This record gives sequence, C-alpha cells and structure tokens, in this order.
Amino acid sequence: MLAPQRQAVIAERVRRSGAVRVAELVDEFGVSDMTIRRDLETLSERGLVSKVHGGATAVDIGSTEEPGFAAKSVRQKEAKEAIAAAAARLVKPGQAIALSGGTTTWTLAQHLVGVAGLTVVTNSVPVADVFYRSGRTDQTVILTGGIRTPSDALVGPFAVASLKSINVDMLFLGVHGVSATAGFTTPNLMESETDKALIDAARKLVVLADSTKWEIVGIRTIAAPDEADVLVTDAGLPGPARGALREAVGRLIIAGEDEEDAA
Repeated sequence: MLAPQRQAVIAERVRRSGAVRVAELVDEFGVSDMTIRRDLETLSERGLVSKVHGGATAVDIGSTEEPGFAAKSVRQKEAKEAIAAAAARLVKPGQAIALSGGTTTWTLAQHLVGVAGLTVVTNSVPVADVFYRSGRTDQTVILTGGIRTPSDALVGPFAVASLKSINVDMLFLGVHGVSATAGFTTPNLMESETDKALIDAARKLVVLADSTKWEIVGIRTIAAPDEADVLVTDAGLPGPARGALREAVGRLIIAGEDEEDAA
C-alpha cells in the first residue's frame, strides 16, 4: 500500500473512531513505528488529525468554522493541483463559465488563463485577479459585488442580485464539506445564498472537493449530491466514499487515477 493510500485509511479511521494508537497501526499495516509516525505527522500538517502521545485523535471541525484564504491555500496543494488539472479539461474555448470562491477554484483559474475566448463570472476576488493579471484581451471577467468573507468571496444580496440575469455553460463550485446525507455544504450562511444563485445561473454544476472534505458538514447545504453533474476529487478519497458518490452524482472523476479524467 502506498503512503497516500495508507494515510487516507488512517484519516478515515480517526474520523470514525475518534482516535488511533501507533502500535495498533503498526500491527495492522505491517510497517515500522517510524513510518506510522511520519504518516501521522503528515496528516497533522494537513489538519486531518491531532497528534497526541502514542497516536492521534480527531480534529473537531465546527459547522461554522471558516479558515481564511491564506490558511486554506497551503492545505492539500498537491490534491488541489490534480483536481484543477482534471477540471480544466472540461472547459472549451469560447464558453461562459462561473467559478465560486475557494482555493481549489483559484487553482483552477490558473489552468484556464490559456483558454481562448472565455467569459468568466466569479464572486472570488483572488480568482478575478488571476485572470486580470494574465492580461488577455480575449477573455471577459465579471466580478460580482458583495460582502467579503474570510475566504475572499463576495457574498450577500448584492452578489445574488448581480447573478439573477446571468446564464453560463458551467459552474465550478468549491465547497467546505461533502456528505452523503448533508450534501455539499458551507460554514457561511450568506455564502450559501450566493452559491445557490451561481448554481441557478449554470446549465451544468461541477463540484471541486479534495478528499479531506468527505463527511465534513458545514452549517448550510448548498446542493444535494444528485444535483452535481460532475464531482472532481483526488485519489485520497476512501473506497466507501467513492461507492456512495458514484451512485449519487452524475459523474465522479478521481484526478490522477481516471485515465480519461475529464476528457
């Protein structure tokens, strides 16, 4: 078993049981004590577990906790890069697309600056800045107004009003959490209304969520799993989650694993 797969299993075990011990994991995986400690250190750095003497415990993530953009931008960078690369292959020149706030959509924006003739609607200041700095004259960027959140998204009634008459081919939606029961969620009530307006404006919904979002539940549901035409995630998603999501969403893309990815 590769290290990322073992770490995904450990993270899922901690989430379900609340804690794990190093000695138990050594016996289970047949690896050294040092290997398991490195795994726990990696998971701790990613914010997935809390290291304690002899093992690790679950991290309590509140339903209204919303880390800032800078804090989130350093988390799961490799996974977000893989997700963005796969999602970018869904976009064709000349399309009108929307990108919600979030660090995964911001990473996607960097893959899309080379696509000709795009019209991009976004409520994310960092996403708009990526396209602005590219200097392309054949791309149009529409930035909504609104109240700025800790994740640098513009939300609230001004943002919602600006989206009511917009129609786009595809929305790329970043989310706080993914759950088989709660669906796609956010910790920010005003942001949920803006995200719903973005969904209403799009003919196709593509959700971008790295594997650490699984079974994280924010205070407000943005959309049910079956509302997503496509969900793009990474190889760290546990097997049971893959099965549940393949049944629920229109199409599940595991970035870096699916040979065709978004082709």
